[in-house]
Amino acid sequence: MKIIIIISIVLAMVSIYAFKKNKHALKTQLIGQTSSNIYDLSYTSINGDSMSMADLKGKYVMIVNVASKCGFTPQYEQLEKLYKQFEGKLVIIGFPCNQFLGQEPGSETEIAAFCQKNYGVTFPLSSKIDVKGKNQHPLYTWLTSKSLNNVEDAEVKWNFHKFLVGPDGNYLGSFGSRVDPLDASIVSLISK
Repeated sequence: MKIIIIISIVLAMVSIYAFKKNKHALKTQLIGQTSSNIYDLSYTSINGDSMSMADLKGKYVMIVNVASKCGFTPQYEQLEKLYKQFEGKLVIIGFPCNQFLGQEPGSETEIAAFCQKNYGVTFPLSSKIDVKGKNQHPLYTWLTSKSLNNVEDAEVKWNFHKFLVGPDGNYLGSFGSRVDPLDASIVSLISK
């Protein structure tokens, strides 16, 4: 009986090791496809246009994964206020994502209409993306990988997770969903 238990434990440990090794190899492969400079990256706008992050040099950039059917959806209002408050100094980009309980099920057209009608959103929106997992957008790989952003590993746990990048392209911080876009911790960084 003890031999069976020992064999089971050894097999479980080998399986865990193999899983972690494959997970690490996949992350390394993704990182290899992603630049360590945010200005080398791009995204697709909600209208289908290719947008280069290099066009945002000299401005603060807030990157937020957004959803239309979330308890945090009213943050669109605060995001728009922040965008207007620092107009010309800050660009906010909303990245619609349906990975958290399917809270962004609409098409790009529906998302854009919802944001405009309900919150008067004027800041840029991207096409729908994945912010985590095997299809993670390269921008989010950069934002969540210390080996790329040179500051910290971060995890997007829910909708309306905010990342702030400085005018020089340096990663400034990660702010969870519960942090209001107008929170002093964010505003003070942009006000410098």
